[in-house]
Amino acid sequence: MTLQLERLLFTLEQYERMIDAGVFEEDKRVELIRGEIIAMTPLNHPHEACVMRLTRLFFLLKVDQVVVWPQGNSLRIPDHSRPEPDLTLLRWRDDLYARASPTLSDVLLVIEVSDSSLKYDQEVKGPLYAEAGIPEYWIVNLPDQVIEVYAQPVAGTYRQVRQAKRGETLALPPTLEGAVRVSDILGPPSAL
Repeated sequence: MTLQLERLLFTLEQYERMIDAGVFEEDKRVELIRGEIIAMTPLNHPHEACVMRLTRLFFLLKVDQVVVWPQGNSLRIPDHSRPEPDLTLLRWRDDLYARASPTLSDVLLVIEVSDSSLKYDQEVKGPLYAEAGIPEYWIVNLPDQVIEVYAQPVAGTYRQVRQAKRGETLALPPTLEGAVRVSDILGPPSAL
C-alpha cells in the first residue's frame, strides 16, 4: 500500500489572513508560491551585500522616477502567490504605495539575487513572473558571476533570455531609460 500525502494549498487571501493573525514568527522568511507556503533560504553575506548594492544603485540612479521596493516587501500575484523578490522597481507614486499595495501593472523590473536558490529562481519564480506579465526579470547569478535577463513575457514564458557579464552594461527597462554596469551590481570580484 502506498501512502499518499495530501498537500494543503492556500489562496492569497487565506495566506494574508494568516500573516495578519501572526501565524508566522516575525523572523521566519516565507512566501506563498502557487498556493504553497515556502520557507525561504537564509540569507548569507554575499547575498545581503549584493541586495544593498542594487538598492543603493537604483535609488541613486532613478530617485524621482521609480519606487525601489526592497527585500522583504512582497508582490501580490492573484490568486495564489505572494513572492518576496530581493528588489522590485515600481512606477513612481507620490504616496510610495502607502494607500494601496502595488499591482502587477506597477511593476517595471523584478530582481532576485541567487546563490543557493538559483535553480528555484530560474524554474519556479521565472515562470511565475512571466505568467503574471512582469515585463522584465533579472537573476543576479552569484555562483556564475553573471546577470540573467528575462524579458518579453508571452504565454507564461520569457521570449528573450540573455546573460550579462562583468564589463558589460544592462539597459534599464524602456520606461526608465539608461543603463547600469554589471560590475556595479556584482561588486568587486574579491567580495564574492
